[in-house]
Amino acid sequence: MPTALITGASRGLGLALAAGLAATGWRLVLDARGATDLDTAAATVAAAAARAARPATVVAVAGDVTDPPHRRDLAAAVADRLDLLVHNASSLGTTPLPPLAGYDPAALRAVLETNVVAPLALTQLLLPALRAARGRVLALSSDAAVAAYPGWGGYGASKAALDRLAAVLGAEEPLLRVYAVDPGDMRTAMHAAAFPGEDISDRPEPATVLPALRRLIDGDLPPGRWTAAELTGAGVPA
Repeated sequence: MPTALITGASRGLGLALAAGLAATGWRLVLDARGATDLDTAAATVAAAAARAARPATVVAVAGDVTDPPHRRDLAAAVADRLDLLVHNASSLGTTPLPPLAGYDPAALRAVLETNVVAPLALTQLLLPALRAARGRVLALSSDAAVAAYPGWGGYGASKAALDRLAAVLGAEEPLLRVYAVDPGDMRTAMHAAAFPGEDISDRPEPATVLPALRRLIDGDLPPGRWTAAELTGAGVPA
């Protein structure tokens, strides 16, 4: 039974991916900050596996990925083999999204800590388990990492940095497949927070992105930066 660790798994894309993997027989270690929401998510994931008549082990480890003891708890839950690490936990930062002229440097440091430093630190802890499995790393990115949108400077900078970490890790760890993937706009709480007061019901549900992610998880595509649109259209790395 392959093992996946998904951060930010209590809602949105993290929860949808966890449920999809559970339904195909994966063992899951799930992370999120809120214990109550994470326990509810774990029950949802276990139910998805039961409906698919697939055995599944779901381990919920609540905590903040910026906290070193929590990261050690996640590594202990994984043990000595990890087939898939998904860096999905993310911070949008200050909302409404501020222009860079008024961006509080302390707020930017907090965004970078969650979106860049914590994923690197967690990956470092898990490298032995990833190498043992010749595993895969998925870093959830954004089009804000490559396009200039007013107000998105802090978040976009953090995702651009995460993209670069993924690219260099892929070059340094030839046994692994390391991907940065932009899932596109989705109907999530984070997207709603980015556009306060707007109706985002026209955005697709997170589950619609799963076929694209499964191409990276199950296929033999080369490491690099991909978008969900490319993956569903059999394109080339961005």
